[in-house]
Amino acid sequence: MPHPTLQPPEKSASSVHAENEKHIGPASPSVNAVSQEPIEEEQKGSDGDGERPPLPDLSLSQVLEEVDAFLNKLSSSNGSDENNVPMEIPDAIEVLSRTVESVIEKCNYVPGEGKSKCCQINDEDCSSFFDAIDRLSKVTKKLGELSPSPTTSSFLNRTSAVLQRAMLCLEDELRTILENAKGGGGGKVDHHHPPDNNINQKHSKSAAKHSSFNNHNNHHESTDHKPEPEPAGSSEEETFPGISAEAVSKMNKIASAMIHAGYENECCILYSIMRRNTLKSALINLGFEIISIDDLQKMQWESLEGEIASWIGIVRECSTSLFSKERNLCESVFSNHLEIARGLFGNLETAVCVHFLNFAEAAVLTKRSAEKLFKFLDIYEAMRDLGSSISGAEDGADPEEKSLRSEIEEAKAHIGEAAVSMFCELENSIQSDNGRTPVPSGAVHPLTRYTMNYLEYACVYRDTLEQVFRQNCRRAGAGSQPSEGKDEDEASTGRTEFAAQLVRVMELLDANLDMKSRLYRDPSLRYIFLMNNGRYILQKIKGSNEIHEVMGDTWCRRRSSDLRSYHKNYQRETWYRLLQCLSHEGLLVNGKVSKPVLKERFKSFNAMFDDIHKTQSAWVVSDEQLQSELRVSISAVVTPAYRSFLGRFNQYLAPGRQSEKYIKYQSEDIESLIDELFDGNRTSMARRRT
Repeated sequence: MPHPTLQPPEKSASSVHAENEKHIGPASPSVNAVSQEPIEEEQKGSDGDGERPPLPDLSLSQVLEEVDAFLNKLSSSNGSDENNVPMEIPDAIEVLSRTVESVIEKCNYVPGEGKSKCCQINDEDCSSFFDAIDRLSKVTKKLGELSPSPTTSSFLNRTSAVLQRAMLCLEDELRTILENAKGGGGGKVDHHHPPDNNINQKHSKSAAKHSSFNNHNNHHESTDHKPEPEPAGSSEEETFPGISAEAVSKMNKIASAMIHAGYENECCILYSIMRRNTLKSALINLGFEIISIDDLQKMQWESLEGEIASWIGIVRECSTSLFSKERNLCESVFSNHLEIARGLFGNLETAVCVHFLNFAEAAVLTKRSAEKLFKFLDIYEAMRDLGSSISGAEDGADPEEKSLRSEIEEAKAHIGEAAVSMFCELENSIQSDNGRTPVPSGAVHPLTRYTMNYLEYACVYRDTLEQVFRQNCRRAGAGSQPSEGKDEDEASTGRTEFAAQLVRVMELLDANLDMKSRLYRDPSLRYIFLMNNGRYILQKIKGSNEIHEVMGDTWCRRRSSDLRSYHKNYQRETWYRLLQCLSHEGLLVNGKVSKPVLKERFKSFNAMFDDIHKTQSAWVVSDEQLQSELRVSISAVVTPAYRSFLGRFNQYLAPGRQSEKYIKYQSEDIESLIDELFDGNRTSMARRRT
């Protein structure tokens, strides 16, 4: 549906009156038709001297008493006495009119020039002014209900004219107060935050939700959201947006007086226009800028990312502070007419939120990719908080607010659908990564790092993603079917839609890594690759409470079992073949050690060990614990076997040059060389030989 936009304020009363049809608040009662012809201020006396007749010298309290008595008398009759003679109108009515006029003159009010200074009058005069206006309004209404007569018409025209002047004075006074109100938006929001160290750190969990995930950067880094502290303000400024409690009280009296006098439309339209203008200024001060859908869709992601960050900050400021203050102000000014207050605030809120909704809907239409997920989740959360802040009216909500909440829910659903689609794009990224070049040295594959950091980052948004997937489970299910052959424990865990999707991603990653491991010609390097990637995945999951909770202990135990299997297969492919050189089988011929066979065994061992050391010292095991475990396990198998073989058979080789030729290493040398494995250093053996 088309939405209203923030309107500029109008200064003239006539312009305000022209806006009656646009007023979205509750309809006001029609104003009694009165003669608008000029009234002669001078009434001729009986002697024709052209001067007003003398009036009794009455205090204001006496005037009000007489007026109240007259009103009570009118209420109990139809305006005539028992003999059908028109009821006499007391002089107190004229005194009352002059009292109101005198206060207007103290205000130096000139119709149409906005010269009202009601706020500068002392409290006693202001109180008297509003009391007098209240009675004058009631008298005017009652006089309009009487049967026409020259006397009643004269007094009706008189009170109506004075009342209209009073209303124009109050209208200008209300405008002055609203114009002098400070913007309630605070300072401009800073959306650039210093980088944090690692999202694994506990303090960065919330920080991670304010940064972007980019596969061209180090994915384990995040940013910490540290908003600038708001300037300290008075309790009044914390309650109302830049307006003092005294001014709010004055506006409350003005609004009540105008509404009771039948000027509801004029009051509401003026208030709405002025507050729209103030809210617009507050949003501009926060850095808000209206961007067309076409311009937004043409933006590069880096630019759009900045606009989204700005948008999120402004929406959160509105949902947590600005709207609540505006609601408090509206309900305080119109405390005696809460239905009107709800209508006015609902319209103001809608005028602002429509721009937020337009931005969100435009963002949905941009090209989707997995890296954009987290900014869209930020948008989703901001929309969710915005909807919650609007739902404060509960059962008494204005229709405008109900409609707005419905539109927010619809926009939030579109953002959620886009987020699900983006998360599912991660599957496509994994499946399409089918490069045929193996990672050098068996190191952790970039795809593994990208995927695990992505999932770790996603789990910071776990609650939001659970909600998004729950609301869009059918859409997510259509885009990604669960794999066949799931273990029984997986089928019986009762995982949520998001958890099931995360497991699906892990399965795809495992399958992809297994495929990539087969690109290595050396079986030993293949298992090093699988251990490196498997260990990285396991450590990432154990290091994140969120993702560990989703995957579960059973999955982690199975992953640990897979790593032990890779370890055993590596030892079998590499070191068990080496140990065959140290076998006693075939060394004894007719009960004696065959020296040629023994020499060949030492030569084979030396050559094979040199080759393994040269090759595998260039391999990489980045996880220090895994590296240490591998070295310890290798040393535990090779060193004792070599020490035993050397100790038993070195005596059969003649000391001197022959012994040095075949016995190249001592057992301590073997241990030292094993400790050089998996350093990614191709020159370790060369340095050792020099």
